[in-house]
Amino acid sequence: MLALRSGIALLVLIAALPAAAIETDVQFASGVVFHDRNANGERDAFDFGVRGVAVSNGRDVVQTDWRGRYRIAVGDDAILFVVKPGGWATPIDDNGLPRFYYIHKPEGSPTDLAYPGVSPTGPLPDQIDFPLYRKREPRSFRAILFADPQPYDLEELDLFNRDIVQEVIGTEAAFGITLGDLVGDDLSLFEPLNRAIGQIGIPWYNVIGNHDMNYRAETDRHSDETFERVYGPATYAFAYGKVHFVILDDVVYEGRKNDEGSAGPFRAGISEDQLAFVENYLNTVPRDRLVVLAMHIPFESPPHSVAEQGALFEILKDRPHSVSLAGHAHHQESRFYGPEEGFDGPEAHHQLVHAAASGSWWLGAADEVGIPHATMNCGAPNGYSILEFDGHRYSVRFKAARRPADHQMNIFAPSAIPTESAAETEVLVNVFSGSERTRVEMRLGSTGDWIPLQREAREDPHYLAAIESDLLRNPRPSFFLPPAIESPHLWVGTLPANPPSGSYTLEVRATDMYGQVFHAHHLIRIE
Repeated sequence: MLALRSGIALLVLIAALPAAAIETDVQFASGVVFHDRNANGERDAFDFGVRGVAVSNGRDVVQTDWRGRYRIAVGDDAILFVVKPGGWATPIDDNGLPRFYYIHKPEGSPTDLAYPGVSPTGPLPDQIDFPLYRKREPRSFRAILFADPQPYDLEELDLFNRDIVQEVIGTEAAFGITLGDLVGDDLSLFEPLNRAIGQIGIPWYNVIGNHDMNYRAETDRHSDETFERVYGPATYAFAYGKVHFVILDDVVYEGRKNDEGSAGPFRAGISEDQLAFVENYLNTVPRDRLVVLAMHIPFESPPHSVAEQGALFEILKDRPHSVSLAGHAHHQESRFYGPEEGFDGPEAHHQLVHAAASGSWWLGAADEVGIPHATMNCGAPNGYSILEFDGHRYSVRFKAARRPADHQMNIFAPSAIPTESAAETEVLVNVFSGSERTRVEMRLGSTGDWIPLQREAREDPHYLAAIESDLLRNPRPSFFLPPAIESPHLWVGTLPANPPSGSYTLEVRATDMYGQVFHAHHLIRIE
């Protein structure tokens, strides 16, 4: 009977291992998560263990005991990591990259990859310890959000630095996240990109994108070897204060196209191991906490969609506070998933499909300092966002690159009209971060009545004008902006009938889902 029970226990353990671990004999890693009082990275005599800290192998999650000890199964292609708890910090390197993991690849990465992976790590150490440092983390804090910087060479990296990174230096944000496509297929750009973002001076977390994979890999298993060497696990989690962030690799590489290592096909997806990790980790998180998912490909981004979206929603459905962040699309949009969309939670799940830092891939006419306007095909400028957190509440404020903070919309209306045409004169407003929960109003003159505008999917007229203007300046095909889409954040209305002649300020007021109010103005002459 004892032998039977032992056999059953072993089968259960093997079933719980990450897929890579099943290929080899079961091993166990153990160690201590400890308070590194003098920040030397080593456990000294009075560096006591920290209890209740989550440690994971990418699927299973265990918590440290009262002495800070853990024990967890691993295979021969694994990354062990500690989930940074609120009120603690992990080590970061000179570029602000958190170092919270141990890579266990005894034989290292395959040697025929286009870019180097992990060097052989040798046998599993007897003990793998993780240092933590005490850190005050307030209930209210800020984070910076980038998506798709995607430089294809050093020249485009310089554009990213000049257009966005420089103005973020000195921020009071607690940390930053980049939502994938850190680079544009050339993984040698990871290092100069990290050095640039490191100048911002805050910890920086990274999501893997489809342009961050090693295209000489034969299978998905080895497509992220270079990413792992530089950044660690592609799926992981951390907490700041009382907010819990889960980083997901939702790009599934489907093999290289040819021997030159050109971009192979990929799809959107979340593996069984990743879903198990999310569920196992969230089982350690109180139900009233805000959970923030960060991924590269949105749940729906034609031709790609995350087939495991329903399984993820099932894990989240009993949580009243969750939001997800994604990039990839190179336009900006907020989507809400309720019962009709497959999310049966207490409130609709909000996914922010975030604007690309590179906009339309660094295309468009250059300004007086040589930086392309890179306007996206939804009519929004390239940029980044500032996330505000307060307990389980959050808000997002978009920041257009090198524009004033209050530049939140464009107004498209004529500059002069005859008074009898006013009632037929359309006003279009593109609120860059607007959603179905945004209220947009306008008034003609400071004493006019506020007129509600209607959200309507249309091609943005400013973007169409930019395409035409850019073609006149430089008709090279490589310069072409992508075709316009029907913008999901465009509002339409008409002017009031028969206004008296004169010059007016057309004022637009937009109130977003967080209660933030933005204003913009347009001068119009009534003749």
